Amino acid sequence: MSEIPLTHILFVSTALFFIGLYGLLSRRNLITMLMAIELILNSVNINFLAFNRYLHPDQLHGVFFSLFIITIAAAEAAVAIAVIINLYRTHQSIDVEDAGEMKF
Repeated sequence: MSEIPLTHILFVSTALFFIGLYGLLSRRNLITMLMAIELILNSVNINFLAFNRYLHPDQLHGVFFSLFIITIAAAEAAVAIAVIINLYRTHQSIDVEDAGEMKF
């Protein structure tokens, strides 16, 4: 079985990062922005795993960092969804531009 070159994995990771960055900067919907942040975090996970595989294949440092990031991303998603639901209940909108005009 042939090994996938590191450059291919880094290309996919970079593409995911910039797709997530574009989604974060260009969208106004909070849920879409949350999904873009998740894409960015997944690209970081791919980098950790790729460099762990190619630089230190006998160690698991990259795997542990990736598991930590997945845990943090799950907690961030749970809190963000709770905030988004609360904003929608009180203001009937999850648009970022409408959130700037809201008075709490």
